[in-house]
Amino acid sequence: MYKRKLVEQLTGRMTEKRLFMQVVIGPRQTGKTTAILQALKSLSVPHHFVSADDPVLVSPEWLRNEWEKVRLRQKQTGREIILAIDEIQKVQSWSSMVKLLWDEDTRKKTPIKVILSGSSSLLIQKGLNESMAGRFEVLFCPHWNYKECKTAFKYKLDDFLFFGGYPGAAALKNDTERWARYMGSSIVEPVISRDILQMEAVRKPALLRSLFTLGASYSAQELSYTKILGQLHDAGNTVTLAHYLELLNNANILCGLQKYSANKIREKQSSPRFLVYDTSLLIWAAGASRGSFLEMPDARGHLVESAVGASLLARGKEEGFSVHWWREREKEVDFVIQKGTSALTAIEVKSGKVKYVGGSVEFMKRHPKALSLIVGGENCGLEDFLEGKVPLFKE
Repeated sequence: MYKRKLVEQLTGRMTEKRLFMQVVIGPRQTGKTTAILQALKSLSVPHHFVSADDPVLVSPEWLRNEWEKVRLRQKQTGREIILAIDEIQKVQSWSSMVKLLWDEDTRKKTPIKVILSGSSSLLIQKGLNESMAGRFEVLFCPHWNYKECKTAFKYKLDDFLFFGGYPGAAALKNDTERWARYMGSSIVEPVISRDILQMEAVRKPALLRSLFTLGASYSAQELSYTKILGQLHDAGNTVTLAHYLELLNNANILCGLQKYSANKIREKQSSPRFLVYDTSLLIWAAGASRGSFLEMPDARGHLVESAVGASLLARGKEEGFSVHWWREREKEVDFVIQKGTSALTAIEVKSGKVKYVGGSVEFMKRHPKALSLIVGGENCGLEDFLEGKVPLFKE
């Protein structure tokens, strides 16, 4: 079975001195549970894995009972032990109970290490923000990248562009209709109905769904809020749309990139450039056939730009940089990434058609210390970029 980078990260953290809980977050259906089980299997340390998958049975008392089982086992053996709890967000008030139990072990020097994970990044993040400050580290489990899909599922580049990085969907690549149903019922709808709508008081659920479908269809394209309002029925106002887009972004399915500006106020006021976190979401939302997206130059161009952008979003969460785009009048740069206050890179994407790259030239005039990359050019191939082989910033 293929092992992702996350397995190595978890294994390393579990062999260190007990310092923090490890919290695994990321999009649904990207293999968080599998990675945890692989890491636990590779370790010689005793472990106790439980899942709070049944919301009827689990409770704070259930959580305490499972923790006490681990404490008893540790006391009997005298060895350190790992407690891994999956679907932690389904336990009511889980963060308060985990904080209490973790702090008790810390005071008593009980060598219990803890891994937490769940299918709802939003609910886990909310719990972490409530009472867990200073007690945890986050490990992000992104969508699978091209290198992983090529190795694990024998994807070619076009397979990856169309089917994206959801491992569960790989077995359905020869039946696109069945694949589309899987994407809707197992990916998109659970994220919207279970993650977002259960966490937030969304007054217009139908509008949230419509915004996702519209935004995903227009991935790698700018669309002003005025145009969005014109295309959505009962759209409300721009504040509502911006809030819903933020929820979709926090759920790791769709974001609205802001235009890069040294002036942060202007940056926040810019129209969003939609970008999916995985190209399969664009294909699903557009309802398009494989041929129409891969063979038509304009459609393929948006698909390739979306793949590059999704790769940047995933790497940005792991490597600590932000993703933007830039335009000044008719001159535009597809992506601008920034790390810290000084590291800056302008990225243009070529997808086979002739493309004017004067935007990068103009951007470099204004930011001469930045790095300029042309993905799909002679020195930066698309496949190398998607496999993570290309350094994103100056050394």
